[in-house]
Amino acid sequence: MYSLLIYLYQIGVFIASFFNEKVKKMWQGEQAAFDVLKEKADKGAEYLWFHAASLGEFEQARPIIERIKASSPQEKILLTFFSPSGYEVRKNYEFADIVCYLPLDTPTNASRFLKLINIKKAYFIKYEFWWNYLHLLRKKGIPSYSVSSIFREDQVFFKWYGYQYKRVLRCFTHFFVQNEKSKQLLAQIGITDVTITGDTRFDRVKQIQEQAKVLPVVEKFLKTPSNSPVFIAGSSWQPDEDIFFRYFADHPEWQLIIAPHVIGNDHLKEIEGKLAKYGMKAAYYKDLEASGVSETSEVSEVSEVSKVSEVSKVSEPLAFSLQPSASQQRCEPRSVLIINCFGLLSSIYRYSDITYVGGGFGVGIHNVLEAAVWGKPVFFGPNNARFQEAQDLKASGGGIEITSYEDFAAKMDALIASPEKINTLGKVAGDYVSSRCGATDKVLAAT
Repeated sequence: MYSLLIYLYQIGVFIASFFNEKVKKMWQGEQAAFDVLKEKADKGAEYLWFHAASLGEFEQARPIIERIKASSPQEKILLTFFSPSGYEVRKNYEFADIVCYLPLDTPTNASRFLKLINIKKAYFIKYEFWWNYLHLLRKKGIPSYSVSSIFREDQVFFKWYGYQYKRVLRCFTHFFVQNEKSKQLLAQIGITDVTITGDTRFDRVKQIQEQAKVLPVVEKFLKTPSNSPVFIAGSSWQPDEDIFFRYFADHPEWQLIIAPHVIGNDHLKEIEGKLAKYGMKAAYYKDLEASGVSETSEVSEVSEVSKVSEVSKVSEPLAFSLQPSASQQRCEPRSVLIINCFGLLSSIYRYSDITYVGGGFGVGIHNVLEAAVWGKPVFFGPNNARFQEAQDLKASGGGIEITSYEDFAAKMDALIASPEKINTLGKVAGDYVSSRCGATDKVLAAT
């Protein structure tokens, strides 16, 4: 039945590829995967295979891959993706010897794939449970690991009708799960080769923090007035922006930086319209960068600012003026910095006093850990139940859920009235991330 559904899905993907560019890339990439393996696979070598559905799962695999390459550079790495959003961004990833799509999970594809490359070990990240690939790996005696996986009672594996699906879980050599609940659920269906390691994303965001970029464009934008508090929203969608633009229109003492999830022209024009409605205007990162604020302009002044901001934004008590300065009162409309490029958000959070992570009024929140690692309180919308880190942050106070504009306004007002609470909640968020690092060491020690 599973394979029949996959074949039907394959037909659906083929048809959809004529109408959707993203699906077309996925279809073409899957068809090309066999040619990639024929061309690039070293027949005399064994590969460690990492499969990540998309970019988020890749970030969970990344610390393991890079630790392996650092300690054993001779190891060969095969990295596969299901989604174009992962492959297109990381197709040139320097620590992988081969990067390609994973063909759909039919018996024929699985057999052909594993004949073309010699797999030593396989690592499937989080929710990846590919029936035919996993059964064939087990048949060949190749160790297969589920990394940073997390299980819930409502998943099919734990339903009375889920017997066939439970069988795929038995193909794994070992599970490295995020929490005790996952271990208990697996034990209920007789799976005991399980270790609670936590989530490798914590190691990754800590690594990102340590390698964070100095951003002269951002520092120049924030430089005057220097005592203004900073609100940074990452991966925002329209419902998120409707809330905080409305709120900060009445709080000119705050400086705003927004990194929208979608940076297409239509969305950017929509943002400009909303800002104009509230008496603000957009200043685009790429425009400011092109105008001469770069790594080589004002180097001595900017580098000193960078040293100060890196330390103060993470460790020193928050201190700011809650009244608009004379320069703010004279210069209207005030500018909001819009990050209209990718790859900077994780470094930009360092400059914030309060952060907001979007997606919670849609399909689900984006990466809250990238903000929390800097010791910042993190706001997010209500669709967060499937995200363990959001639940943990809410429970500790470092994460703040909102359900509406009124809810956001009330909670922001409370924080503004008590700056010391911003520091306290930010420290809670940062400590939460630091305390959960180490999953990578546990996985590598056991594999």
